[in-house]
Amino acid sequence: MPKSRSTKALPAVDTLTKAQAKREWRRLALEIEAHDERYYQKDAPTISDAAYDDLRRRVEAIEARFPEFATPDSPTRTVGAAPARGFAKVQHVVPMLSLGNAFSDDEVREFVERVRRFLKLDADEHPAIVAEPKIDGLSLSLRYENGELVRAATRGDGFTGEDVTENVRTIRDVPHRLKGRKIPAACELRGEVYMLKQDFLALNARQLEAGEPAFANPRNSAAGSLRQKDVGITASRPLKFFAYAWGEMEGRPADTQHGMLRWLSEAGFTVNPLIELCHGVEAMLAFYRRIGEARAALGYDIDGVVYKIDRLDWQERLGFVSRSPRWAIAHKFAAEQATTVLEKIDIQVGRTGALTPVARLAPVTVGGVVVQNATLHNEDYIRGVGNDGQPIRDGVDIREGDTVTVQRAGDVIPQIAGVVLDKRPATAKPYAFPHTCPACGSHAVRENGEVVRRCTGALICPAQAVEHLRHFVSRLAFDIEGLGEKQIQQFYQDGLIRTPVDIFTLRRRDADAEQKLAMREGYGEVSARNLFAAIDARRKIELHRLIFALGIRHVGEGNAKLLARHYGAIDAFREAMLVAAAAITPEGNASEAYQDLNNIAGIGDIVADAVVEFFAEPRNVAALDALLREIEVRPAEQPRQTSRVSGRTVVFTGSLTKFTRDEAKAVAERLGAKVAGSVSKKTDYVVAGEEAGSKLARARDLGVAVLTEDDWLKLIEG
Repeated sequence: MPKSRSTKALPAVDTLTKAQAKREWRRLALEIEAHDERYYQKDAPTISDAAYDDLRRRVEAIEARFPEFATPDSPTRTVGAAPARGFAKVQHVVPMLSLGNAFSDDEVREFVERVRRFLKLDADEHPAIVAEPKIDGLSLSLRYENGELVRAATRGDGFTGEDVTENVRTIRDVPHRLKGRKIPAACELRGEVYMLKQDFLALNARQLEAGEPAFANPRNSAAGSLRQKDVGITASRPLKFFAYAWGEMEGRPADTQHGMLRWLSEAGFTVNPLIELCHGVEAMLAFYRRIGEARAALGYDIDGVVYKIDRLDWQERLGFVSRSPRWAIAHKFAAEQATTVLEKIDIQVGRTGALTPVARLAPVTVGGVVVQNATLHNEDYIRGVGNDGQPIRDGVDIREGDTVTVQRAGDVIPQIAGVVLDKRPATAKPYAFPHTCPACGSHAVRENGEVVRRCTGALICPAQAVEHLRHFVSRLAFDIEGLGEKQIQQFYQDGLIRTPVDIFTLRRRDADAEQKLAMREGYGEVSARNLFAAIDARRKIELHRLIFALGIRHVGEGNAKLLARHYGAIDAFREAMLVAAAAITPEGNASEAYQDLNNIAGIGDIVADAVVEFFAEPRNVAALDALLREIEVRPAEQPRQTSRVSGRTVVFTGSLTKFTRDEAKAVAERLGAKVAGSVSKKTDYVVAGEEAGSKLARARDLGVAVLTEDDWLKLIEG
């Protein structure tokens, strides 16, 4: 999607030369014109409202410094876009101009003060102001003569719109004849066409089902529906209309904005029931905050609040400036943010086993896109704790049923930015993060120092299956030619290969299958035969390749080789891991099998815990055993047993001066020794350098032979 250049990256306007400012003004004018056309004519905006507002503010700032740039066709003096071709044009007797914007409380206060100064009101005279939700829809003008609807037109460029009369007659909220008394001989009534969120979602579902493109948001769907050439299509769309203003009128039925709204309601229109008459700035701002908090519960989209001076004679005195009235202003909501209700927290399992919480939200428009889901990152984020362990959102947790603030920056996934605590239901309970995988039921563990909880069912979890199968057949694992990512994905979807053992039973199952592999698209007798041959060629595999293929977290090629060298054979490795897995307790693992694993040089706690957790899941073990019945695992190649340290376990500690730690380890392993990271009863030698600490003390406690570097060199000499 095209993006506008961010104004944040541009130099400050007061630093521009006149020539630079002129070039910048022209560029912005063209960009705004293009965005207006996409928004008003094509109902397909390519930037958010906030980004569009930034462009306009930049133009206003340039014209404030260089007033001569403010020509009649300046973006600051135009509204909307020219009417689209294909519709008859309608001239508005009273222009349909847009509103100025306020983005902060102080700007609202300044608006009220400007009104007071212009009207020269006394200090104790406070203008009554009508506050109403700003509907995010399509502006519409309706002309009535002797109470009968004779024409309907879009806003267009503010002066000329599109004739959409026949389409508008299909909208139930638009009366064909005005009701009541005091009906003017001629009047032009105005409001907003919109679509309810639930109707928008249903419409998009029908669009996708019919193979048609979905709409981005309710405003686009309402505009696109109203401007259909086929009236039947418009009639099938659930459009609604709020009335809130007027243009040309012969004899007004009331002398206040509030009074006119009452008359519109009596005449048969739907008027927004949330509109309030406010006295004073603080009452206006309180309304703004209430509407912002209630925004999530509304059935339609709003993007701010509109304030209008109530007295119509004062509106007339205030008049207009440029493209907007002095007597009204729009107080926009924070860019890219909205409030809504978090209805449910779901857990998604990623292809690497990570459990990620996702917020299911009541639909709300954020940054021009309808949002129904938002990431909650991890269980700490839900509890109100950041990755650094420090409180976020003032330590407030997130619960199902909460009213939350959703934010979306650019194209990133929406996230929960805050919780409206005073709207928290009394029944809301702290969220209990699951300790089992919702996809397969395996236990889910969180490693020390990690914020993510992960499923341990690597071989059997359907959420991870495709990724693990792809890893299983990769080059450093079983390396099966003809089983690439595309084939794995297709075979999994078709139910041919769901677990590793299915690869090695494929030929047998294919023999009994009604639809043979050779009959599938992209295959034939030769390619099927070649695939079976490639699979059979991998029925014998080295131990380290098998360990790597299991896809255990933190066990890459290097650690797989360390494990294979240490245990030698698959049976020894499997049995030792089962013993260690059986000894897992909340306090840790004190088994000798775990200590032996943890003592392997280069392994350590993190890798050891991951391996043992894998074997603690019975279904992983069952999947491995099923695989072992189909393949033969070659024992790890061991160094020749020719030295005096062959088969012995050695630990190096302290600062070594005659060789580096890596050199010492490499020599010991080449001579057939096993290098461990810590001292245990199984340790044969501890080679102690300078400043040896706890390992040396433990060796003495256990009676392990302690050697100096020179002693070690004499021992391995030759």
